Amino acid sequence: MMKSKVTKRPFVLISVMLAMFMGAVEATIVATAMPSITSDLGGFSRYSWVFSAYLLMSTITVLIYGKLADIFGRKVVFFIGVSLFLSGSLLCGFATTMEQLIIYRLIQGLGAGAVQPIATIIIGDVYQGEERAKIQGYLSSVWGISAVSGPAIGGILVETIGWQFVFWVNIPLGLIAMIGIGLFLHETSPRKDTTVDYKGAILLTALLSSLLFWLVEGGQSFPWKSLTSLSLILVVIVGLYFFIKVEKRASDPFMPFSIWRNKTILFANLISFFTGVILIGLSSYIPMYVTGVMEQKTIVAGFTLTAVSIGWPIASTIAGRLLTKHGASKLSFVGTLFLMIGTFSFIFINPTLNPIVIACCSFLVGIGMGLTSTSFIVTIQGAVGQELRGVATASNLFMRNFGNTVGAALLGTIVNVTLGKYLKHNGSTEDLSIIDQLLDAEERNVFSVEELSFLQAGLDNALHAVFIASFIIAIISFILVFGIPKKKGV
Repeated sequence: MMKSKVTKRPFVLISVMLAMFMGAVEATIVATAMPSITSDLGGFSRYSWVFSAYLLMSTITVLIYGKLADIFGRKVVFFIGVSLFLSGSLLCGFATTMEQLIIYRLIQGLGAGAVQPIATIIIGDVYQGEERAKIQGYLSSVWGISAVSGPAIGGILVETIGWQFVFWVNIPLGLIAMIGIGLFLHETSPRKDTTVDYKGAILLTALLSSLLFWLVEGGQSFPWKSLTSLSLILVVIVGLYFFIKVEKRASDPFMPFSIWRNKTILFANLISFFTGVILIGLSSYIPMYVTGVMEQKTIVAGFTLTAVSIGWPIASTIAGRLLTKHGASKLSFVGTLFLMIGTFSFIFINPTLNPIVIACCSFLVGIGMGLTSTSFIVTIQGAVGQELRGVATASNLFMRNFGNTVGAALLGTIVNVTLGKYLKHNGSTEDLSIIDQLLDAEERNVFSVEELSFLQAGLDNALHAVFIASFIIAIISFILVFGIPKKKGV
């Protein structure tokens, strides 16, 4: 069993915080800059793929990285992940087409699958018991506080030196984090009594890739009722069958099914999936609403999204302190209640509102995310031994990332289909690419008052469909909370 021996915990904590900071900036700064990126590169119909490509790879690899960290050690996996992430970030800034950007986001996502889970696992190794709960609360707080600067930085960069720098800002942060972990995290020899479950990893990658491609492109590149669609579904079903078969026989499986028999882990992971859908939906489409429908500047759109990251650290800090006293069940109940209230309030927003109102709605969602995410991570890490802590932690992050990925695909489809029907129903010959111009302040001036009003009404209608879907998903999350065993402590 691998054990971590840390001589200078504060420096390790700072390095982990920087890695989390990098992830937080990535989560908000790109969403803020996307309207400008879309206007520059074109390809509105591929808008959701910029998020889906990143989330696809990070979702697929998070479980694999978590298991590899249990086998080979946290440090080496952390280095590999951050290196890939920074390489992808560098390339994203050089993209000249939406297709190139999507490819480079795949590379970035390939590394991102390691950054957050390994950073979280390292803290789980270094700190124990109640101390771990407080530190995980601080980590989430740092994630949230750092994310506060993301939208603001994104808006400033886009309006001054260019959207390319929203990707390049990651590079110095990642390098410093790698240096800190390399110097101050000391591990004993990793496990030698195990083998890598390559078959499981390959099957998991194949079935998830097929599923997510079907979700993203279904109804767009090919009809839902087509040979391509049916073929992808068949690949998913067959892949899932063989994956379960292989994992049951594997001596050291990538996904030990035993951890899912724990009701706390099971329901925490299911709720994390649905909160992931909510988070990506709001992160992707709040900036679009504020920029395209309300005609506000990019920095204002960033401000409305920043409110999520203000509520998140506040709630995370509270959760870290109250978890040992009240348990995950009560805190998750309150958290999902805030998610319901926040998503419900988005249904009633309109272009005449002050952006501060939208920021308040975002703040409520942030409170819900902070309470649930911190409670789940700490509880799951305490539910298993150190030899399974990596894969158990990764399972929760996997489900949230999987929710992000499914959400990006599902909600992106809702936007495209709803907007496409609106244009067709009203006799417009334009395709979805016309929205590229709507998202750019200068190009928006080419429209007449009637054309502008028509397009904004269509976009408003499509985005409200996303907000309604987010509220329904929040209700599902609230119901699932009642499955978490009621007990105090971590």
